[in-house]
Amino acid sequence: MSDHPHIFVTGSSRGIGAAITETLSARGVRFIGHGRSDADLVLGADLAEVGAADKLWDKALARLDGRIDVLVNNAGVFEPIAIDASDEEWQAGWARTMQINLQASADLCRRAVLHWRERKASGRIVNVASRAAYRGDSPAHWHYAASKAGMIGMTKSIARGYASQGILAFGVCPGFTKTGMAKDYLASRGGDKLLADIPLGKVADPEEVANAVAYLALDAPPSMTGAVLDINGASYVR
Repeated sequence: MSDHPHIFVTGSSRGIGAAITETLSARGVRFIGHGRSDADLVLGADLAEVGAADKLWDKALARLDGRIDVLVNNAGVFEPIAIDASDEEWQAGWARTMQINLQASADLCRRAVLHWRERKASGRIVNVASRAAYRGDSPAHWHYAASKAGMIGMTKSIARGYASQGILAFGVCPGFTKTGMAKDYLASRGGDKLLADIPLGKVADPEEVANAVAYLALDAPPSMTGAVLDINGASYVR
């Protein structure tokens, strides 16, 4: 990898994503982020739209002078759907969550692998999933847990399939983190009472997740490819 890697981070406009880009910026890398609308160092795209991820990749590649060394898939949604919702609402909720959380991530991983193979270059993927990939989630979030489990399965498949070509893949599974999404969830499930399920006694700071992502993106030894790091205060231990 170059001494000054080019990094593309999705979902970088707030929460964990904003912490990731801030942490990477302090490391002196060159990066481009993604959000719902264009801003400084942020490319706008709605990943709920089929094909949007491919267009976003092309835009990011152009902004980074035709070279991306690290892809960080962080964009995601956490939206409830009740089991007794109408069939139409149920299908729409699953389709939207799977499209944003899993399909768009898969599309970007595919473009990254093809990019590195074409350039005969090494590269790294860091996929930000969730502890829900392993322990499940609430009755209103089957689809969220399924999407994150799919992301981890995809990460391991990429790691196994392309390690010999210098293409590495890692996963990060945060638990509750101090973001807007987590605040809404905590409020909906009883607020501070949920802290009793976290042995550490606190939810993670976005910077803690960002530091793990930066380590995997820049410093982790190649033999770690396929590894998934848990950041959940021991609320789920594998």
